[in-house]
Amino acid sequence: MVDWRGSNGPAYLALADRIRLLILDGRIPLGTRLPAERELATQLGLSRTTVSAAYAELRDTGYLESVRGSGSTARMPHDSSIDLDILADAPLDFSKASLPSLPAVAQAAQAAVDRLPSFLGDSGFDPFGLLVLRRAIADRYSERGLPTDPEQVMITVGAQSAIHLLARTLLARGDRAIVESPGYPHAFDALKAAGARLVPVAVTTDEGWDVAGLEQAFQRTSPTVAYLMPEFQNPTGKTMDEATRARVLELAEREGTTLIVDETMTGLGLDGQERPAPFPVTRNVVVIGSVGKSIWGGLRIGWVRAERDLIQRMARARFASDLGTPILEQLVVAEMVPDYEQILAGRRAYLRQGRDHLAKRIRQTLPGWRMPHVEGGIVAWVNIGAPLSSQLALAARNEGLVIGAGPRFGLDGVFERFLRIPFGQPADQIDRAVEALGVAWSSVTRHNVRLDDSELAHVV
Repeated sequence: MVDWRGSNGPAYLALADRIRLLILDGRIPLGTRLPAERELATQLGLSRTTVSAAYAELRDTGYLESVRGSGSTARMPHDSSIDLDILADAPLDFSKASLPSLPAVAQAAQAAVDRLPSFLGDSGFDPFGLLVLRRAIADRYSERGLPTDPEQVMITVGAQSAIHLLARTLLARGDRAIVESPGYPHAFDALKAAGARLVPVAVTTDEGWDVAGLEQAFQRTSPTVAYLMPEFQNPTGKTMDEATRARVLELAEREGTTLIVDETMTGLGLDGQERPAPFPVTRNVVVIGSVGKSIWGGLRIGWVRAERDLIQRMARARFASDLGTPILEQLVVAEMVPDYEQILAGRRAYLRQGRDHLAKRIRQTLPGWRMPHVEGGIVAWVNIGAPLSSQLALAARNEGLVIGAGPRFGLDGVFERFLRIPFGQPADQIDRAVEALGVAWSSVTRHNVRLDDSELAHVV
């Protein structure tokens, strides 16, 4: 609840709008008990009458259910309101950083079906993954300068499953975990679900990682794990330089920290830059990857590259959540791995066009916004110039656009001046999204919000 007063309208409506947005974004899970009116009024420095009116508005619109003596809990409306229609049908869904599928997926799927009979004699329950795919991924790491054998690779149900599994294997309740801020919100969720206390370290579109902040975070908290995306970080698009990588590795080794290095954006450089070598791997460095950002999100295939003893520990922990990765999907990816560099080249060209098109449309439609030059990846971290990101995301839903507000990518409500905008969609969808944002921006700024360059916030 930071910078939630974005207009000169009634305070109770602004408060209700912010709570509704938090519910729609999943930042307040359904069924969560909200603070009592008196408690929230004290925390926000408001009158209890204002909070009471906001809660009444939420009850009237179906986002809050109150029971005398039991408090108020978050819910969703059960009618056919515009919010539910948009969430269900997602006419323009820019909440996900994703790409449309490659046509080659269908061809690979047919080839995988032809290969499937030779695997049907097995049980299909395998926590490690098919040897043919583990060997192919291991070979790719070796070609990139990181010698790897199949026993150092586990195939997972996407990168998110890998993060969850690592968190459950490595963390105990109360352990500290360093995360980037802004960063990948589903990684935050996975680490917190395992009981971790998150320690944010700043990343900016101008300077990249706050090295001094990293040093302080390691030295002050002795974290059990640190989750980092050093290549084309989500959402800033920055890449960690070699000196910073070496310093992070030194700090992790000194503190006994396991580094979880997320390589899901690896290979998606958009300016023809030389591809960096893999993150230096020691016993306390784990690398995760997936095909979700490069081939298609519908292929739920990810992997972990780690030392054998950790792979064995993860296998023992895995059966609490799933019994293995689908065989057919593994065969599909195995068909495509030999052509992976060609696939990445095509994706880079496609994303370069999307990035440039988005930048052009923002300059035309929203000239007061600041879209930095994006080095790589599939999203832009745009400074909208005022702490209105949540209000904007809520207003955009009325224009048929679902997009995550800036605070979704940070902790404790920061980043209200930022919006993450993917550019992996076709050009016509980018056009429609920017038009919807333009209309929504006019709606939330019509109450004489002053946009002063001297007040523009840097990433916290």
